[in-house]
Amino acid sequence: MSKLIATFFYVGLIRPAPGTWGSAAAIPVGYLIHVAGGFPALLCASIAVFFIGWWATINETRGKADHDPSEIVIDEVAGQWIALLPLSGGLWFAGMDPWLFPYPGWIAAFLLFRLFDIWKPGPVGWADRKETAFGVMFDDVIAGLMAAIVVVAAAAFSHGVLMQ
Repeated sequence: MSKLIATFFYVGLIRPAPGTWGSAAAIPVGYLIHVAGGFPALLCASIAVFFIGWWATINETRGKADHDPSEIVIDEVAGQWIALLPLSGGLWFAGMDPWLFPYPGWIAAFLLFRLFDIWKPGPVGWADRKETAFGVMFDDVIAGLMAAIVVVAAAAFSHGVLMQ
């Protein structure tokens, strides 16, 4: 069960770039969660996948030299869903149709999350250097938060400045 979860239903076994595949697979699943329950559902799912992913990562790395094998992509799922939260929240709080998921927004969330996850600036790199299952999960949470902040800033600029 932990391998199924850690690899996000074996998406992490796709080569090359399993982290990118994991992030990409997270988007349609996150979208369906948003459609089913809006922002509260995606927020709860993001929190749940963090803790479930932490458990699965502990089990999959126990006794192994590599504390962050590339096939573990549940951390990318958690981070990608966090990066999508501003879109989900914006639609939810505006009372918009849950089937809407703004086209440039989810692409920006994907690209920004991948950028911060690969580049590992500041606190992302700090968390990544923790050789624990928590560090495996937490660096992607931070990358997701950073991407979410930039998504909010880009949306504010786009809707506030460009739409005038």
